[in-house]
Amino acid sequence: MKTDKPAFLKVATYNIHKGVQGLGPTRRLEIHNLGLAIEQLDADIVCLQEVRKVHRREEKYFKHWPELPQAEFLAPPGYEAIYRSNAITRHGEHGNALLSRWPVVSHRHEDISDHRFEQRGLLHVEVQVGDSAALQDDLGVTVNVHVIVVHLGLIPASRVRQVEQLHKYIAREVPSDAALLVAGDFNDWGSRITHMMRDKGLHEWQTDNPPTYPSRLPMVQLDHVYARGLMPVGQMVPHGKIWQRMSDHLPLVAKFER
Repeated sequence: MKTDKPAFLKVATYNIHKGVQGLGPTRRLEIHNLGLAIEQLDADIVCLQEVRKVHRREEKYFKHWPELPQAEFLAPPGYEAIYRSNAITRHGEHGNALLSRWPVVSHRHEDISDHRFEQRGLLHVEVQVGDSAALQDDLGVTVNVHVIVVHLGLIPASRVRQVEQLHKYIAREVPSDAALLVAGDFNDWGSRITHMMRDKGLHEWQTDNPPTYPSRLPMVQLDHVYARGLMPVGQMVPHGKIWQRMSDHLPLVAKFER
C-alpha cells in the first residue's frame, strides 16, 4: 500500500464463509482464528459478509461454537457491531455485519433479493468519524461517513439489477454531499459492476487490483471498497497459509483520505 500521508480512514471487507471451512465431517471451525485475524487488520471499519447470527445444527456439531452471534464475537475490544440478516434458513440465519471503531449514528437494512433462490440485502450504517484532532475537519467537528455493506448475487443479470437498486437506495437515503463507502463481495468476475459504480461517482484504488478469490489460489478480485466524497489512496490483500485456510475469500483492506 503506497501513500505518503496517514489515511483518514482504513476499511476492510471480508467474506468470512460463515466461520466454517470444508464440507461434511471434515469441516472445521475457523471463527476463533477469524477473530484474531480481524483484530490484526487494525481497520477503523470492517465490513463482513456471510456472517451467522445463529445456526442450531453447527452449534451442536462444534464443541467450541461461540455463545455470542458471530458479529459480536468478531468485534475487537471497543468496536461496535451492527448485524442484519439477509437469509433465513432451516437451521438459522446469516447476513452482513459492520464492525466500527467509531460511534455508530444510525443503521438500516434493505432487501435487494432479485429472485427466490438467493436472499440478499444491503446494510447501511452511518458512522461518526473524528474523535481526535488529527481526524477533525477544518471547523473542528466530526465527519459522518455512510457505509453500505453488500453481498451481490451469483447471476450476472441479477447483479446488474441489484446495483441499479443500490443506486436508487443511495439517491433516496444518502445525502449527495455526504462521504460514502460501498463495500463487500460483488461476485463480479469482470468489470461491469465497477463501470456501473464509476458512472455514479463511486471509485476505488486503481493502481493495482489484488485478487481476493479463491483464497488458496487467488485469481479474481470479487471484493471491493468504492468511495464517493473520499479519496482512495491504497489497498492491499494479506497473504499466507493462515489467511488461505480461514475463508474461501481473502480480506481486502483499503485506505482513504478526505
